[in-house]
Amino acid sequence: MAKKDLPQVETRLYINGKWIEGSEDKRPVINPATGETLIEVHQGGEKETNTAIEAAEAALPKWSAMAPAERAELMNKMADLVEEDAERLATIMTMEQGKPLSQAKGEIQTNVENLRWNAAEGQRVMGEIIPSPSTNQWQVRKQPVGVVGAITPWNFPSNMIVRKISPAIAAGCTVVLKPAEDTPLSALALMELFDKAGFPEGVVNILLGDAATIGEILSESDTVKKITFTGSTEVGKTLNEQSAPTLKKVSMELGGHAPFIIFPDADLELAVETLVETKFGNNGQVCTSPNRIFIHKDIKEKATKMIVEKVKEVTVGNGLDDPTTGPLINQEGVEKVVEQMEDATAKGAKVLVGGSEMNEGEYANGFFFEPTVLDGVTKEMDIFYKETFGPVIPLIEFEDEEKVIEDANDSEFGLASYFFATNIHTIDNVSNKLEYGMVGVNDTEISNSATPFGGIKHSGFGRENGIYGVEEYVVVKFVTIRTAK
Repeated sequence: MAKKDLPQVETRLYINGKWIEGSEDKRPVINPATGETLIEVHQGGEKETNTAIEAAEAALPKWSAMAPAERAELMNKMADLVEEDAERLATIMTMEQGKPLSQAKGEIQTNVENLRWNAAEGQRVMGEIIPSPSTNQWQVRKQPVGVVGAITPWNFPSNMIVRKISPAIAAGCTVVLKPAEDTPLSALALMELFDKAGFPEGVVNILLGDAATIGEILSESDTVKKITFTGSTEVGKTLNEQSAPTLKKVSMELGGHAPFIIFPDADLELAVETLVETKFGNNGQVCTSPNRIFIHKDIKEKATKMIVEKVKEVTVGNGLDDPTTGPLINQEGVEKVVEQMEDATAKGAKVLVGGSEMNEGEYANGFFFEPTVLDGVTKEMDIFYKETFGPVIPLIEFEDEEKVIEDANDSEFGLASYFFATNIHTIDNVSNKLEYGMVGVNDTEISNSATPFGGIKHSGFGRENGIYGVEEYVVVKFVTIRTAK
């Protein structure tokens, strides 16, 4: 495995344009590929959270009054800095999160695209004039919602931050960011660049510390007017409950359990190649990862052989070596996969390849699990209903189109879904009936700066990206002006 020193990165909190030490005990950051402590970062608590909220509130009037073009200029400068610093940012991400270096570099490039897209979109937040039947003038104005509390996950520790901050600041809001405890370094590295770009004090702030404490303060604060969260459905429900008394605006991108359906007329080679590539991206630790693979009985045997052979080619290792896939985030992540595997095999599922924890030799100190194909999955197994954040492909045979739609929809989640077919009637019918916020037909590329990202049911509400992203950070005001007696 590759051995490399962690690039230099800040470890303190960033509040009101200043780097400050936290009042709580420092917390180690662990490399999931080696189990080693990379560095310790400062931690804050109630005191620092309230200070950050106050800083964001103080910065809001001037920032929201700034011309959108001026905000865009700073955002584009930030995009330039991210692009210039891509190698360091990607290396930091791989070392603290584990994903292969090429995937980390791709995530950094997505940051650049998100910043530039929202810099432009922030200049297109337009109101309207409604024709009045009398002498009044009717105006609809869109204004920034105010201070935003942004809480982000560890699986995309850089882009989830930019995807929330960039539309918020483009709309004229100020932000208090709480990144994931396992992956704070990517967030801190971005804050260094926000500082370098010259954003005014208090526009963007970062808190490190206990997630429950900081999340509760942000959610219950009367000053914070919007909570945006990406993470588990369980935590999302808690944040919603905590936000309810203040009736603040909330958007949630929560869990997923994506079906992946292969119909008998599908381009099978494309379907299999796309499945394996998508499933093992970030080692399956993606809320949009294919989790239930439905294959038509007429092609099941052939497709299964192709999938198994393709999975055998997947390489696993330290992300710095740029394998196909890397480690899971921590031991808890490994144990969750093990539990689902034990439950499924005890109930009759068959392991076709993989199926075990990797804990010997070069994998001994990291959090690795073999790329796995599991056949004969049924509804009696936990893996059919519970989100799998790991490298397991569960295969399910189907025969009837309407029945597979019903089974695909048999989930509390409704984020992403995929199917492969060439018949236009199948494409129209299935894409219309799948109960998911996003549907990929012969494709899994569903996350783009220009298109809406988000789910329904227990996968949350609200949208990121596209024209919808900035709209999440504005409020609508109606103004009527009497122009004559």
